[in-house]
Amino acid sequence: MKDDIIYLVLLGSCIGFGQFYRKFTDPEQKKLIGTGFGLLVVLSVSGFHMLHMLFCYLVSALLIIYASRKVCHLACFGFMFGYLFFFRSLSLLGYESPPGHTNMIQMILTLKLVGLAFEVNNASTKAKAVEDAKKSAVAGDKQTDPSPPATLSEVDHALLKLDMLDIFHYSFNYVGILTGPYITFKTYRDAVHLPFSGKADCIGATVGKLKVIPLYAGLFLLVSYIWPLQYATSVEFYEERSFLYRLMYVWPTFFIFRMRIYTGILLSECVCTMAGVGAYPTLCGSKPGHGPSKEDYSALVGDSAATVEYDFETVRNIDVVNTERCWTFREAMKYWNMCVQYWMAMYVYKRFPSKKYRTLVTLAVSAIWHGVYAGYYFCICGAPFYLPIEDLYVKLFIKDATGQRRTVLNVLCWISKFFAFSYLGIAFLLLTVDKIWYYYSSVYYFGYVLWIVLYGVGVLIAKQRKANAKREARSSQESTKQE
Repeated sequence: MKDDIIYLVLLGSCIGFGQFYRKFTDPEQKKLIGTGFGLLVVLSVSGFHMLHMLFCYLVSALLIIYASRKVCHLACFGFMFGYLFFFRSLSLLGYESPPGHTNMIQMILTLKLVGLAFEVNNASTKAKAVEDAKKSAVAGDKQTDPSPPATLSEVDHALLKLDMLDIFHYSFNYVGILTGPYITFKTYRDAVHLPFSGKADCIGATVGKLKVIPLYAGLFLLVSYIWPLQYATSVEFYEERSFLYRLMYVWPTFFIFRMRIYTGILLSECVCTMAGVGAYPTLCGSKPGHGPSKEDYSALVGDSAATVEYDFETVRNIDVVNTERCWTFREAMKYWNMCVQYWMAMYVYKRFPSKKYRTLVTLAVSAIWHGVYAGYYFCICGAPFYLPIEDLYVKLFIKDATGQRRTVLNVLCWISKFFAFSYLGIAFLLLTVDKIWYYYSSVYYFGYVLWIVLYGVGVLIAKQRKANAKREARSSQESTKQE
């Protein structure tokens, strides 16, 4: 509870500071003020553990600037994730374990520095393509790439000319430093150099999010009081409660987890909206994590910017309504922690050479990023084993269903979705192997057994339908011949 209070006070301070920070229009002043306050936040949370972040910044910045652009992203990835593992293992080595919020800062810093290295690598690749296109044009050769980039953007030029100070400001700016959301260097640079933060309705966007936070926070406190997670580790829970009670206990525990996450993520989004970070004209078609999908928005920077509608889609990290309302597990995953998912998709999933294993590798990286506890792997890496079951039943029964039958099947799928989330999520909360295994054994591994049976039955139904379809086709051909 003490950590939660500290967390709320810091986030509240960051939200309030945005009203002051947003008024600065000079880029250099904005950098200095944002970084100064960010360092103050890190110092207040971490104390001397702040040295971990400074060391990571120093090594990563040297790799990004001086290593070959062809491998700097891989070197930075290896170093930052390796250091993240070391950072979390300090207690096992006999040293003082860093505070919980320091771990969160280290997590976000890992995404930012590795993401920056990938952005530099992309800009370098683009620059080479532009140079090759110019050489081919001069030589009169036919262009092998039908659509080479004509020129580099201002952000590309900035990425290729990064210095230690640029990386320092990006790493320690107070927006998102505590809990995210992840923002790219491009988004950070636009927030500093472009006037959109002064044009967008930052206060309105912040208030809109703050209105619903008391609801989630209240539900979190109420349900955690009635069904505390600690009870799931007590002797009474295992010796006096029934099998059904123990099995159903995953529902309130995951509900508590969701309400806590919703509260924290929305507050972190408020830090961005109040500071004007991630504000872009709606015409830009911004996407969470990525930013504008339409690159040319320079025409909107002038006086006409005041009449343009703005949004904060770039820093929207969660879609609570769709997470709760959508029917399937697969769809719900898309609305959860969207900026981090963008990072995982861009820099792990799309970059991994094997299409066969890229989903599993991406989820494994996500688990590593979350922590060293076994519960993260039980939970996150369990998703790929549930998804084929859901996909199979959606294809068999829901895809072609209509009317009331479709509604009933969708509701059953929704229940299955949240049971899967809750059953896997209990491992995320219990963390250690002994606690996880003790709980799952107390419910006779019901979820895993159920999913194996469902998959087996689904495969048999699919084969039977396929055989019936072939039989009908054969009968139809024979009847046609007789005619």
